[in-house]
Amino acid sequence: MAQFFVVHPENPQPRLIRQIVEVLRSGGVIVYPTDSSYALGCLPGDKAAEERIRAIRRLDDQHFLTLVCRDLAEIAHYAKVDNSQFRLLKATTPGCYTFILEATREVPKRLQHPKRRSIGLRVPDHPVTQALLAELGEPILSTTMLLPGEEVPLSDPYEIRDLLERQVDLVVDGGYCDVVTTSVIDMTGDAPLLVRQGKGDIQPFGLE
Repeated sequence: MAQFFVVHPENPQPRLIRQIVEVLRSGGVIVYPTDSSYALGCLPGDKAAEERIRAIRRLDDQHFLTLVCRDLAEIAHYAKVDNSQFRLLKATTPGCYTFILEATREVPKRLQHPKRRSIGLRVPDHPVTQALLAELGEPILSTTMLLPGEEVPLSDPYEIRDLLERQVDLVVDGGYCDVVTTSVIDMTGDAPLLVRQGKGDIQPFGLE
């Protein structure tokens, strides 16, 4: 049975944040709120937990997950970022974007795109997510809380608990989230490329 923590969406309780991080460090899979939708998450180095997430979403190994980072400094540890890319990232983070960037050597191959050696990264603008990342000290490997066959993510933490209480270790109730995914911007080429239109404004990237 999954644990269920009610965390204040604007002023998350430090005691609960520490307990959530302990669940992650013990190999747990959690559901947590972000500035777009709820997400499934685990530690990046935990292959068994990653496989559990893929089973819930029914994702094969061709679908690569996202590293949710605390800030730009953390992104730079996992992705190669040039000056123009850095300026764009600085202007749009934190925010509702997932950026596809060239991966550094620090990223395990199983987390990279199998052909392009790229990685999806994001910095959410949500107090609960930021508190978790600060306490954890590393990114959370994540994917949208979207069940197979559904077109929109789950937004009600109580519904999530009912549906996944035997498949995840913890549901973090941070209130209702949006049912809109992030905008996905591919920045591996000469110019930003829109992969998916979502909540994040694409105008800063010169996209329409």
